[in-house]
Amino acid sequence: MKKINLTNACLVCIIACEKCISHCIEHGHKECLALCRDCADICTLTARLNARDSKYARQLADICAAICKECVGVCGKQAAHNDACRECVVACQECADACAA
Repeated sequence: MKKINLTNACLVCIIACEKCISHCIEHGHKECLALCRDCADICTLTARLNARDSKYARQLADICAAICKECVGVCGKQAAHNDACRECVVACQECADACAA
């Protein structure tokens, strides 16, 4: 697991999820909102554990990848209509890839 790449991917994903959350609040997309909140939270914890070389970083990265992949699917439903969701899809896919590497 490449520490800097994974941590950076998680941080980018957090920001994209937060933007998507703001959009989803305004437009009532509850499924996307709930998943983006979980995704941002798991990415935050993953970045922190990875940055400090926690012995649990690998396990959490696997969970993070799974949640990010799910977020790609859910946000992907809105991506054609919204920039925030489209950005979230890209960031979540990159984070999932980094976590899986």
